[in-house]
Amino acid sequence: MNENNVVLVRGTVSSEPVRRELPSGDVVTQVELTTRVDGRATSVPVAVHHAEVTVGAGDEVVVTGHVSRRFFRAGGVTQSRTEVIATEVVKATRRRTVERVVDGVLDLVSSSRTPR
Repeated sequence: MNENNVVLVRGTVSSEPVRRELPSGDVVTQVELTTRVDGRATSVPVAVHHAEVTVGAGDEVVVTGHVSRRFFRAGGVTQSRTEVIATEVVKATRRRTVERVVDGVLDLVSSSRTPR
């Protein structure tokens, strides 16, 4: 994870994760999260590469990773999708694991600060 592109998001898995095998043989699991800010729901697409996903619809999770925008062709038109590429997806009920993940993100961000 790059200290200049860090995501930490907590939300509810809004639908069952979808696992896809790409033509390259790589496996990607797509997870849709719903977050709430000031009472307003926002959908956050998350992609998990090369890792098993053990969460399901309705689970509250904490995700770390980075933001990526990918381009693809569909129906003869170039389209794009902005998503979180997950480093970790942890059930929010696993407090110690969540604390470890959050501490790791904070360490990464704080270590990148330049002295004033």
